[in-house]
Amino acid sequence: MNRNFPELHALISWADDSSLRILMAAGVAVLLALLVHRVSSTVVLRLTRSMPVAYRTVQHCQMPALLLLPLIALQAVWQIAPNTFPLIGGVRHANVLLLLTGLTWLGLRAARGVAQGVISLYPVDVEDNLNARRIHTQTRMLSRTAMFIILLAGLSLMLMTFPGARQIGASLLASAGVVGLVAGIAARPIFSNLIAGLQIALAQPFRIDDVLIIQGEWGRVEEITGTYVVLKIWDERRMVIPLQWFIENPFQNWTRKSAQIIGTVFIWVDYRMPLAPLREAAQRACALAPEWDKRLCLLQVVEAGERSMQLRVLVTSSNSSLNWDLRCKVREALVDVMQREYPQHLPLMRAELAGPGPADSMAHAEP
Repeated sequence: MNRNFPELHALISWADDSSLRILMAAGVAVLLALLVHRVSSTVVLRLTRSMPVAYRTVQHCQMPALLLLPLIALQAVWQIAPNTFPLIGGVRHANVLLLLTGLTWLGLRAARGVAQGVISLYPVDVEDNLNARRIHTQTRMLSRTAMFIILLAGLSLMLMTFPGARQIGASLLASAGVVGLVAGIAARPIFSNLIAGLQIALAQPFRIDDVLIIQGEWGRVEEITGTYVVLKIWDERRMVIPLQWFIENPFQNWTRKSAQIIGTVFIWVDYRMPLAPLREAAQRACALAPEWDKRLCLLQVVEAGERSMQLRVLVTSSNSSLNWDLRCKVREALVDVMQREYPQHLPLMRAELAGPGPADSMAHAEP
């Protein structure tokens, strides 16, 4: 036994030296990876400065790359490390999990960076922003769908590194009975909204900043997420609508092809009211209003009732917000003209009073 002690000490000493070398190699690999990240990120940012999409993508990928490059270097070190290294199996598995986490994070950030880069090329703060709003809507919806798929793939790959999780997944798939039915019913809203989001992104029934009329409410599309749409109502309220609702229900889009719109002003007047002064007042009000786009200003009699007639004025503007203000100005101008110059021709309630009959006259004539 005593003769084996020197060999045992030599083996322990060799193992300590081997572990120390592996740890030193890991430290050097991490430092080299950090140096490569620092140099490469600086070079790539300078090269892509004139390319907005690539520049935004590189900016968003900097932090994931800072985690990913050292993990790749460490994975190479752990792979060449001998199996006698302490806890090498657990270390390799943990590094693989962190590596998959970093790859998933990188994919998510890259998708978001590409989306923001594309959006930056099409600003919406311009007069004709129809194409920009279309690009914004498609980019946001597709990027969120891509991020959902990347996240789902990353979690699946991480679960597959556990043998027990693979067995559980296989048993759940094999037993696809009640559990599968319950899971399908529970996940139906998620997948239906996901599919609805893809349909909206590709078919473009509405876009960011479109004017919609939903259940009698007027508002602009403020935000489109992966599951719902936020409609900003004119009085600063917010209406939140699931994406699936738009696939199953009709709604009005006032800016589908263009933001131009025709507005109406209704007013009731007496039959004796001359129409020429009102037409001149409507034309004068439109000419003085900056909201009028000079396409149409027309006064018509649209209804003749038993007591009065209804006039309709058609006025046009470049968008619905301006048209609302224009309609109010035209209505006020018409009312003002009638109040000042033709008050007798406002809608009247007529009544005819009959005189006393012959019988009544004889009755009054008796003493």
